[in-house]
Amino acid sequence: MKIVFAIDSFKGSIGSVAAGRAAAEGARRVFRDAELVVAPLADGGEGTVDALVEGLGGERLSVAVEGPLGKPVMAKYGLLPDGRAVMEMAEAAGLTLVPPDERDILRASTFGVGQMISDALAHGATKVLMGIGGSATNDGGAGMLQALGWRLLDPQGRELSRGGAALSRLDRIIPPQQLPKCAFRIACDVDNPLCGPRGASAVYGPQKGASPHDVALLDAALGKFAAVADPAGRHSEKAGAGAAGGLGFAFSALLGGELVRGAELVCEETHLADAIEGADLVVTGEGRMDAQTACGKAPVGVARLAASLGVKTVALCGCVGDGAEAVNDAGIEAFFPVLRRISTPEEAMDPMTAARNIADTAEQMFRCLRLSGN
Repeated sequence: MKIVFAIDSFKGSIGSVAAGRAAAEGARRVFRDAELVVAPLADGGEGTVDALVEGLGGERLSVAVEGPLGKPVMAKYGLLPDGRAVMEMAEAAGLTLVPPDERDILRASTFGVGQMISDALAHGATKVLMGIGGSATNDGGAGMLQALGWRLLDPQGRELSRGGAALSRLDRIIPPQQLPKCAFRIACDVDNPLCGPRGASAVYGPQKGASPHDVALLDAALGKFAAVADPAGRHSEKAGAGAAGGLGFAFSALLGGELVRGAELVCEETHLADAIEGADLVVTGEGRMDAQTACGKAPVGVARLAASLGVKTVALCGCVGDGAEAVNDAGIEAFFPVLRRISTPEEAMDPMTAARNIADTAEQMFRCLRLSGN
C-alpha cells in the first residue's frame, strides 16, 4: 500500500511537513509495511516558504529591506538547492508590518520586495516563486521595479517618490540596462484586474486604510501606470493583475512573470503528481475546513489532482466551520477534525499537541479503512 500525505500547515500551529509526518505516524501504527510519502503543501500565502524549504531541503535566508513605509524590516525567504528562491511578498510589504493607526496606502511601497529579489539573485537564484497575498500596498509593483533598477520618471525627468499616489505623475519608464536573468512564477489566488470597480484600489484599498477619495486617486494613478507600461492593455485586464495592490501587474507586464493559483504552483513545483502516481490513497488537510476550502484552496487542489490520477482523497483538519460539507462535492471523500478533547485555543494550537492529535486521529481513520478492506 502507498499513501501520500500532502497537508497544508495548520496556521499558527504546525507546519505542512510536520503535519504530514504526524499523520504518517498514525498510519504506520495501522499499516506497518505501507509506503508512506510526505510532500509539502501550501497555497502561496503564509507558510509557503517554510513548507517548501523543509520539504525540499532548502535554506532560509534573511535580508534587511525597506518595509511598506520605509522603516527597515528583516525579510525572510527560502533558497532551494536547484536555484529556486521561494518568497512571500508580505515579508517585505505585508499589511501586518504596519500598525492600523500608521497605515498610509498612498505612500506604501513594494520597494522592499524588489530588494528581497535582488538579494536572492545575488545568491544565485535562477527562478523566483512568489506568493503575493496580504499586502499593505497599492503601488502596482512600482516600488519593486525601482528597487530592481527601473526608472519611473515624471514629465520633468525626475524620479517618482514611493507609493501608488506618485504614479499619477508618471511620464515614462526606463528599464535597467541589464534585466534580471530570472523566471518568475507568482502564486495569485484572486482574479481582479488592475483597475476599475473590481480592481486593486476599489476592492482591496479600503481594508488597507483607503478612503473613497483615496480609492479614486489610486485607481486613476494605476490607470496612468498601465497606460505607460502596457499601452496595449494585454496585462492590466489579466486575472490577477490587481493582486497585492497591482503587484501582479508589474510581474506580468514588466518581468514576464506567470500568474498561477497558489496551490497549483506548489503542486507543480514539488512534482506532487509524480508522488501520487500509483498511490492507494492521498491524505490532505488544513487548519480550518469550511466553505472557503471548497473554493479552490490547497486541499481541494490536491484532491482534484489525485482524482485526475484515479486516487481518492481524505482530509484531516484542526476544526470544522460552516459549509465544510461542500468539500465532499469537490473531491474530498471524507474529512476528520483532529481535536480530541475540550481545549483552549492556545492548548489546541501548541505544536506538540497538534502533532499528537493529528497522529492519533489518523490512526483511528486508518483503522476504519482497514476494517473496510482498503
